Amino acid sequence: MRYDFASDNTAGMAPSALAALNDANADFARAYGADDVTARAADQIRARLDADAEIRFVFSGTAANAIALSMLAYPHEAVMAHQAAHICTDETGAPGFFGQGVGLIGLPGESGKIDPRALKAILAEPEVGHRQPPAALSLTQSTEYGAVYSSEELRHLIEPVKASGYGVHMDGARLANAAAAGFDLKDIPRLGVDVLVFGGAKAGLPSTEALVLFDRSLARRLDNRLKQAGQTASKGRFLAAPFLGLLESGDWEAGAAHANLMAQRLAAGISLGSRFVLAHPVEANAVFVRMPERAHRRLNELGWACYRFDDGSVRFVCSWATRIEAVDELVAAIAGLD
Repeated sequence: MRYDFASDNTAGMAPSALAALNDANADFARAYGADDVTARAADQIRARLDADAEIRFVFSGTAANAIALSMLAYPHEAVMAHQAAHICTDETGAPGFFGQGVGLIGLPGESGKIDPRALKAILAEPEVGHRQPPAALSLTQSTEYGAVYSSEELRHLIEPVKASGYGVHMDGARLANAAAAGFDLKDIPRLGVDVLVFGGAKAGLPSTEALVLFDRSLARRLDNRLKQAGQTASKGRFLAAPFLGLLESGDWEAGAAHANLMAQRLAAGISLGSRFVLAHPVEANAVFVRMPERAHRRLNELGWACYRFDDGSVRFVCSWATRIEAVDELVAAIAGLD
């Protein structure tokens, strides 16, 4: 089975990340994230966001998302998110676990983008004592369906939430792909996002994500919270070093730009060379195809790993490591399906 397009998680580490990890292995360093490598990696993120934020490196996106949301909502409250968001469909109740009961309110919208009308409808509902009221909004950039919010689209979602006195979280697992598609990272703090998960694993790191707190008041006893959650690395430099290598080299952006370009090539090849149609606009690094079960099964039999997504379409994801030759081979395989 070939996993070239199963997910951007199936790719290995980017060479610059691996080299930085090896460099960090030399000599001795302060423990628990107090080292120079961690400080430099955090500064690289601050520079891209143009914000003086608190930054911590954690082991997984699920933990980063769940811990962030636990800072924005009490156990008797809920977080609004797109109904296909990772926190709603793929984190096994982690927001509720870390938030000691925090609920989720799924909202509709095309291609993973929240419909502003649905959001405003939830905000307008009267609060009653028998269900969890909203207290925060979670946004995914780029979305689970490969769409990229414009800054203006985000503003229309964030402004009514902030006007209600609620917090805003952004899941940036594929933030690099959104940036490569033209999204200005500096708009994230300007728009009022309180907590950001700055993605690393899908961009070419082993597993590290960065938790970015623009609202520094949320950082009170943050290290205690992370320690209790099992997200504090004693050898913290090994979480930060791959980030440093990817960011200092520019490969965080370059790898995402390559992935996006490969997705465009794949989408064009499928559209021109097969009878199948795209299910969603291709704006980042994911391609979704309307494909009957028989064709999907045959593609798997031919050795191409790909998965049927929540909306019934089949998903193909490109990464920093995707080769042009692999894209063309996949296009040919799809063209040969009946």
